[in-house]
Parts: sequence; C-alpha cells; structure tokens
Amino acid sequence: MRSHHGGRRPTLLRLVCAVAVFSVFVFVIQSSFFAGNVRKLSVNPEDIQILSDFQTSVQQCVANRGLGLTAHVIDHCNLILKFPEGTNSTWYNAQFKIFEPLEYKYNVCEAVLLWEQYRNMTTVLTREYLDSRPDGWLDYAAQRIAQLGSDKCYNRTLCEEHLNLLLPANPPFHPRQFRKCAVVGNSGDLLKTEFGEEIDSHDAVFRDNEAPVNEKYAKYVGLKRDFRLVVRGAARNMIKILNGSDDEVLIIKSVTHRDFNAMIKSIPNPVYLFQGIVLRRGAKGTGMKSIELALSMCDIVDIYGFTVDPGYTEWTRYFSTPRKGHNPLQGRAYYQLLECLGVIRIHSPMRSKRKQDWTDVPSREMIRRAHASALRLKRSEQQTGWSRDSLEQFGNCKVWGYSDNMKGQVSGSPDMSDVRKNSNYKKWEVMPFRSLRKEARDHYTQMEGVSLYKMDGNRLDDLVCVRHPSVTEA
Repeated sequence: MRSHHGGRRPTLLRLVCAVAVFSVFVFVIQSSFFAGNVRKLSVNPEDIQILSDFQTSVQQCVANRGLGLTAHVIDHCNLILKFPEGTNSTWYNAQFKIFEPLEYKYNVCEAVLLWEQYRNMTTVLTREYLDSRPDGWLDYAAQRIAQLGSDKCYNRTLCEEHLNLLLPANPPFHPRQFRKCAVVGNSGDLLKTEFGEEIDSHDAVFRDNEAPVNEKYAKYVGLKRDFRLVVRGAARNMIKILNGSDDEVLIIKSVTHRDFNAMIKSIPNPVYLFQGIVLRRGAKGTGMKSIELALSMCDIVDIYGFTVDPGYTEWTRYFSTPRKGHNPLQGRAYYQLLECLGVIRIHSPMRSKRKQDWTDVPSREMIRRAHASALRLKRSEQQTGWSRDSLEQFGNCKVWGYSDNMKGQVSGSPDMSDVRKNSNYKKWEVMPFRSLRKEARDHYTQMEGVSLYKMDGNRLDDLVCVRHPSVTEA
C-alpha cells in the first residue's frame, strides 16, 4: 500500500502544477482583456469635471428654486430629488399598492441629451418622414390611422386618403421659429394668480385638450391661442374646442380617425399629427407633450398651470371640478429638474411672489458644455468602435432621406368644404424661408438644411434625417 501511494504523489504534484500554470495563463488573458476594455472605455477627466460642475450647479438651482425640494448628487450623471419629510403623499398606485414615493433618481446626462436634442427636432408627422423611413408607409402609417382594419398599409392609396388631410409634405414649423412661448396647463392653481396678460405677451401660446379660452378665465389664462395639443378623446370635440378661433393650430396627439377627418374637412384650422417620443420616466400627460412640441419651435418655454407648488398633491382643473389624475409628486420633481436643466421656466402662485430672473439656472454655455461632455461619455460607454463623425450633429441619423424642395405639396383633400379650401389653413406649409426669424434661418443653415425626426420610443440613437435644399435654393 505504501508503494502504491508513493507512486501517485508525482502524478498529483504534476497535476497541481499544471492547474497553477493554467490559472496564471487565464489570469494574464483576463487582465489583458480587462485592461483593453479600460482603455476602450476611458473617458476624458475634463468631461467628468464638466459634468460634476454641472451637477453642482443643478443642485444649487434646485435648492434656490425647488420650494423645499433638494438635490443629492450621486456621481457626475446621477442625482436624487427628495421632498422634505412630512410631505403629504396622497396619490396611490393601485398596481403596486403603494403611495407615491418622496424621492426620485434621475440621470442628468441622459436628460440633457434628450431635451437638448428636442431643440432640433421636428415634432409633426410629415410626408417626407413616411417616404424616408424604411417601410414608413407600409408599417408606420397604419399605426397612425384608427379603425383601419389592418396592421399594415397594404393599400397605400387608402392610407393616403386617411392621412393626406393632415400630412404636410415638409415640416410646417421650425426650430427657433419663436423666441418666447407659453405652455398653459389646466391646473386649478391658475385661479390663484392672474397670469392672463403675461401669457398673452408671448410670441406663441400652447394649450391642452378642451381647456376653455374666454372672457370668464381671461385674467387667469389669457385669450391668445396659437397651438392646441389634443388626445384622441378630446379631438372628438374639435369643432366645439376651436369655436371662435379660426387660426389656432390643432395637433392630434395619437391617431387620426375617419370621424376626425370628416370634421377637419369642414373647419378652417390647420390640423396635424404629433410626432413625439415616449417618456417612460418623469412627468406624464398631454402637458408634457405640449412642452416637447413647444421646445421644438421656441427658444424660451414658460409653463403655467402645471401644479408645481408644495401643497398640491392631486391634479385639479381650472375649469371643472377637481379630479384625481397623474402622480403629482413625480411630476413636480421632474418639472423642477427640467427648469434647472434650462428646458423650461416655471410660473406658479408661489413663484409669482418673488423676483424671477433665473440667474440661478445654469447658463446656456454651461448647458452646451455639459451636453457635449455627456455625448462623448455616452459614446465611450457604448463599447463599440466610434469615430469623430459620430459625435457630430448627425451622429444619431440612422436613416437618411432627401426632400427635393421646401414647399412641396400641402396637406388637404379634394372633397374639403369651401370653408376650409378658402381659409389660410396651409399658411404654415407655404411660409417663405425669408419670413422666418433670423434665429430660425441661422439654425437651418447650421443644420445644413436637415430635419431630424424620432424613429421610435425614447431612444436617443434612432433618428430619421431628411436633407432639404441649400439656403440659396430655399
């Protein structure tokens, strides 16, 4: 027995040595691979510093403007917005059986990329988008037509009949078209402050759904009416909504419908379909979509009636009995974040009592630098080969199209009523380039005549980009 065990010791020793050598070999390979990834994922320390400084500025802005909200920085991209202890959380989530939380985590880098991109976006569905997008007419067009009876446009002629009435050839509205815009929500807090004249002083006013505009509420919400974003249910009442306002532009949030089309043919107002994104985080509702729409046309977006002051823990309407709606605390936190990212300026009863100079909001230059750093950081984290070109303004263009002229054909159909045919519903679509404000023309030149559209969902990386004629041709 001793001789037997003695004969196995060398074999066992050789096996242990072999395992040790193999382990060292694997370790060397893994270390080399990891080091390669570190080199690949390395970021410029200057970008981290820029984003960290930006976070500090956002944190200070929330402290100054948040009316009790505080921002707690996690790292150069992430922070948590917290409500003070004792905040009354009354909105109940029946699905998860919990009350609305008192803190929310946000990725500021992603938020800056998303909302700064919206300043360059086209947010109205156009023919050039459907023509440029792969299977745009076959697949996507069908999603924008209710009661089509098919999930695809196998009969393109039929789909065109549904969409032509509200489908401009090219973008009817342009980035930087207006300097200062007001987005008016429907909150009952509008009745606490007389913002009417201030709202009407804006270059354009955006409203939601069935919110009334009349002398009864004029001192609270104003009388100016330029754009109105409506959900499908409200669109059924579009004639009543638009009564007395022939120039107000109606933009339907979701889908068109044959009943809608019948109404559109009889009214003089421009009517279009909204081409936005899906925000899975942050505030919800038509009001948020109206902000997206306004930001794609305006330099400055002022919001009113969005239930953002402490003490408001449920949505109310200024023109109807109170009703429970979206989660108000999360909405208030997200709107505050957007204000401190320079996206919007909040007006509310509590804020009206103090000087509004917005000097504590990060400057446009600081936001621009943070945006550039966040973009470089995002590219470095993708772990794929990327070049300098991918950091340029068209780096997210996954699909390219070309529009042969700026005017193109206008929306409409042969069987429209004389009221519509003889109105100026198409004025936005045939607006001469030279009539746009200088900032809009400069932006067109800077973007090399390219219109940007979202393709799907809320991904930053999927854009349909359509090139228009040069400025000289325009």
